[in-house]
Amino acid sequence: MSDRVRKRIIFYGNVQGVGFRYRALHAANSLGITGWVRNEWDGSVSMEVQGTEADIDQMILMIQRGTYVMIRDMKVKSLPLEKEGIFRIR
Repeated sequence: MSDRVRKRIIFYGNVQGVGFRYRALHAANSLGITGWVRNEWDGSVSMEVQGTEADIDQMILMIQRGTYVMIRDMKVKSLPLEKEGIFRIR
């Protein structure tokens, strides 16, 4: 578990109403990433993810490949690890 990290990422751009959260769920499940994703009132999408750096980077690439998804900016913050077993949409 020592190579696992937890990050809070806020995505800006064309990220709501384009299947972003469902792509995130699918990517997380395929990579073994835990955490959550939700839409925010300001049009951004917040996500907390826990996995390896490489898997988190791969997850973001998988989301970006989605039709209509356009990530223009991301704010990333490191967090302490949590005990959880799934990735969910909030």
